[in-house]
Amino acid sequence: MKKTVIYKNDDQFNIEADFYGTHQSNSPVIIYIHGGGLLWGEKEEISKEMIQLFTSNGYGLFSINYRLAPETKLQDTLDDIKVAIKWLESEGQNQLSIDPRKIAVIGSSAGGFLALSAGNFETKPRAIVSFYGYGDISAEWATNPNDYYRQKDLVSKEMTRSLISKEIITNASLEKRFLLYLHARQTGEWIQEITGINPTLNKEALIKLSPIYHIAKDYPPTLLLHGTNDVDVPYLQSVFMRAALIKENIQTKLITIPNGEHVFEKDFYNPVVQNALQEVIDFLHVHLSD
Repeated sequence: MKKTVIYKNDDQFNIEADFYGTHQSNSPVIIYIHGGGLLWGEKEEISKEMIQLFTSNGYGLFSINYRLAPETKLQDTLDDIKVAIKWLESEGQNQLSIDPRKIAVIGSSAGGFLALSAGNFETKPRAIVSFYGYGDISAEWATNPNDYYRQKDLVSKEMTRSLISKEIITNASLEKRFLLYLHARQTGEWIQEITGINPTLNKEALIKLSPIYHIAKDYPPTLLLHGTNDVDVPYLQSVFMRAALIKENIQTKLITIPNGEHVFEKDFYNPVVQNALQEVIDFLHVHLSD
């Protein structure tokens, strides 16, 4: 059961979400935030297997688009996530038959970063799950050229110019925008592209946007999943986030996928992945129950 809604609109853009319902009313709901380096991605990216995993276990799934960089900067994209939570709280019960008191946020990669950022919002989810996300965009892993991507054919600035729109973009395919990401990671310009902030000149501004530095006592329970062979987002990003959460006595756990790569869950039926996903369901059952 899929329903597409507009959860945020403006004179210049509409932002959509796909809702996948269960066969019961008043179900808890998951906001799913796709990845894509904040430069590409779309709500349809979540796999059928993952949709089935959540809905068959009694969770409505609200897979959202959000404004993409560089046309929109991170500060405004974060507002889209805030609005998605508030929309579910105000409209979810009537329009989607979900329980607005039981909202979790799950994100992968850049979506994991946005999900972790939601822990610092005024209106917070009940629980957060980060698949290979990151808590610190001020660190060298993000602001320096990436060695893995530099081994690939170098992409020139000129090659990326036609990929940037003059209009606000709320969804874009990997095929259309990956070269934009590749160039940004090869040159170390990625963080400046998504934030408009020069990391060398204003690291403090990036620290303000990094959830790892702003964990308060009311930060939601958080589950982290990360593979040790992730060449896009270092495994240590989840290790450090777990440590920061423990320091503030936040309920947290890190599920390590040995030799797991970025987007490890694409190997959905691997027993290691299946065990990890069952832990995600168990975590949601604990924190979204009455």
